[in-house]
Amino acid sequence: MTRVDFYLLAAREERARRLFACRLARKAFSLGHRVHIHTPDVETTRDLDALLWTFEGTSFLPHGTDVNDPDSPVTVHASHTPEDRCDVLINLAPSIPEYFGRFERIAEVVGAGDAERAAGRERYRFFKERGYPLQHHDIGD
Repeated sequence: MTRVDFYLLAAREERARRLFACRLARKAFSLGHRVHIHTPDVETTRDLDALLWTFEGTSFLPHGTDVNDPDSPVTVHASHTPEDRCDVLINLAPSIPEYFGRFERIAEVVGAGDAERAAGRERYRFFKERGYPLQHHDIGD
């Protein structure tokens, strides 16, 4: 069954959520996982695409925005459904993508803003009502 981890950030800035998603994707990739980052819109997809090249000064995370590219270990997109080859979903959107059930793990990254926390609680309730194993992690600044 899919495991769902909620990462509750202390930071309110959207950039903090995106940087955390990059670090989480790097960690999953380093453990041999294929990752898809689901974004809320095209603008966020573009920003994350650039950020994944630059968030670390000494390296980059190989990735792409074409969810059908078999050579991209990390994909980023707002609306296209990734191939079945991905096993980790990092969700940055306020809602749960309908294809969430095909992943072994889901990472919900929730910022400290009121609207983000409210949307995060809704997603938590959704998963809890359906019996998914849930974990939460408080992430400081």
